Amino acid sequence: MATFLFDEIIFGPVQSRRLGVSLGINLLPTTSKLCSFDCIYCECGWNPDPKKVKAKLPSRQTVKLALEQKLNQMLAHNNLPDVITFAGNGEPTLHPGFAGIIDDTIKLRNSIAPNARIAVLSNTTMLFKKPVVEALKKIEDNILKLDSAFTETIEIMDQPVGKFNIEKLVEQLCAFGGQLIIQTMFLKGSFKGQNFDNTTKPEVEAWIKLLEKIKPERVMIYTIARDTPAKNLVKIPLSTLDKIAEQVRQKAGLKVEVSA
Repeated sequence: MATFLFDEIIFGPVQSRRLGVSLGINLLPTTSKLCSFDCIYCECGWNPDPKKVKAKLPSRQTVKLALEQKLNQMLAHNNLPDVITFAGNGEPTLHPGFAGIIDDTIKLRNSIAPNARIAVLSNTTMLFKKPVVEALKKIEDNILKLDSAFTETIEIMDQPVGKFNIEKLVEQLCAFGGQLIIQTMFLKGSFKGQNFDNTTKPEVEAWIKLLEKIKPERVMIYTIARDTPAKNLVKIPLSTLDKIAEQVRQKAGLKVEVSA
């Protein structure tokens, strides 16, 4: 299926399914994806061969100037965003200047768009880095991925580039002391001969038990809405997502937002 890349550092604003009017920031290359996961459902497609594609990241100063210019343009048109969102062509926390860029963004937000939230959509793979964790603690919407309680399912759905350890991840997520949002993609299908479905009773029950440990401020659940690089993927009906959300509310007492 066709997928797409963000061809600018600052993109949008767009109407986000989960965040409102969102002004996006892409800290990754504008011509290729760069990610520590290679999710079978990623709208940006597959990771390129690192031997063939050299990643070129924007500098901290370039990002700052581009964001300042865009916010001032939006201010002039009385059209400031609800949220400034770090997303783009892969994993934003891979940028070596991520922590400093967050500091710059907070200052610009405070001076130009004080009512806007700052959000980061992260796959959690850089949580072993203290500067990344400290930066994520400074923002309003620290949105971290947890697609399953089972390593086997995550390895199929998310295709981690390096080693993945669910126990270590849960420990890192718990360390935020509830100052985080868990985002989960619900999906089923097959990939390279392996069937998966993270909406089954064992999957959902184990996932909810992890949520009870992590205690996020809220949970976002969703399913595919755009083209995916892998075939044989099945969108989960809204009715199923609603049932899963209700289980989270009843069993874990957490707030849940559903998008389909």
